[in-house]
Amino acid sequence: MIKAGIIGGAGYTAGELIRLLVHHPDVHISWVNSTSNSGRRLDEVHQGLVGDTDLTFTDTLDLEGIDVLFCCTPHGYTTEFFAEHPIPEHLKVIDLSNDFRLNDDRHDFVYGLPELNRKAMVRGALHVANPGCFATAIQLALLPMAKNLLLNSPVHINAITGSTGAGVKPSPTSHYSWRNDNVSIYKPFTHQHLPEIRQTLKTLQNSFNSELIFIPVRGCFSRGIMATLYLDCPVAIDELNRLYDEYYDDHNFTFRVDRRPDLKDVVNTNKCLIHLEKIDGRLLITSVIDNLLKGASGTAVHNMNLLFGLHERTGLNLKPSAF
Repeated sequence: MIKAGIIGGAGYTAGELIRLLVHHPDVHISWVNSTSNSGRRLDEVHQGLVGDTDLTFTDTLDLEGIDVLFCCTPHGYTTEFFAEHPIPEHLKVIDLSNDFRLNDDRHDFVYGLPELNRKAMVRGALHVANPGCFATAIQLALLPMAKNLLLNSPVHINAITGSTGAGVKPSPTSHYSWRNDNVSIYKPFTHQHLPEIRQTLKTLQNSFNSELIFIPVRGCFSRGIMATLYLDCPVAIDELNRLYDEYYDDHNFTFRVDRRPDLKDVVNTNKCLIHLEKIDGRLLITSVIDNLLKGASGTAVHNMNLLFGLHERTGLNLKPSAF
C-alpha cells in the first residue's frame, strides 16, 4: 500500500483528495495535517466523508513514514515548507500550489499535466507540480494545436469557473449573497495561470509567440470550468478532429466529442471533454472540466498513479453527477 500524507487538509481540494484516496485500492492515508483543526475528525470539516473514515486531523508531521506527500496549501507555502523541513530522499511530493509550476534550475519539480509529461513521471520523477485549474482546461484545448505547429495567431480565451475555485476561505466575491445570481470578470489579460500555459505551449511549439488574450469569469455555480477559445486556423475541421483524436488516443481522461459539451458532463469526474468547430474560417474550441478534480485533486491522484506505476484510471472511475 502507498502511504500518503496531506498538508493543508481543510480546503476544498484537500476534501476532494481525501474522498478519492479513502476509496483508492492501493492507498492508505497515514495522516492529514491541519494545525487549525488538530484533534477534530475529518468528517467534521469534510462532512461528505461521514462513514468513510474515522481519521482525525493532526498538527504533527511524519515525513519518514509516508511514501507520498500531497501539499494542498496556499500559494507560497510549499516553498517555505521545503526550506523549513528536511525532505526524505525517497519521498514523492505532489504540490497543488503554483510554487513550482514554472521551470527553474533551482528546483526539480516536473510540471504535472499528464497529457504533456506522463513519460517524465513514469520514468522516476520525485516531485510534481500540479497544474492550475484554468491552465488545465486551456492547455488541453490547445496541446494538439501546438504539437502540430498550428498556433500562429492570437488565441482569444473566455473561461468561467465555479465558486469553489476561489477556495474555502470566504471573501467578498465568494460568499453566497454576492456570488449567487451573478457573473463577473476578474484579472482580465493578467491571470496568474498565463505563464504556465505559455511555457507548455512553447514546449511543443518553440516558435509560439502569439498573444493569449484571456478573460476569466466568476460563475454563479459551485464547480466546473467551461473554456471557449477561438483563433484563426486554415486547416479543415475534419483534419483538426483527426489531429485531436490522434493526440489523445492513448490518454485516459481527455476526449474529443462531436457535440458541444456541458459542465454537467464532467462535474465529479476527472475528464476533460473538447469540442471543435469551424465558423466563418475561425476555429472555436470548447473545453470543460471539473475544477476540483481534473483541475486539482483528480489530476493529483492521476499523477500519483503514474509515479507509482499504477494504471492511470485507478481510483478515478467516477460518474458525472448530472442530475
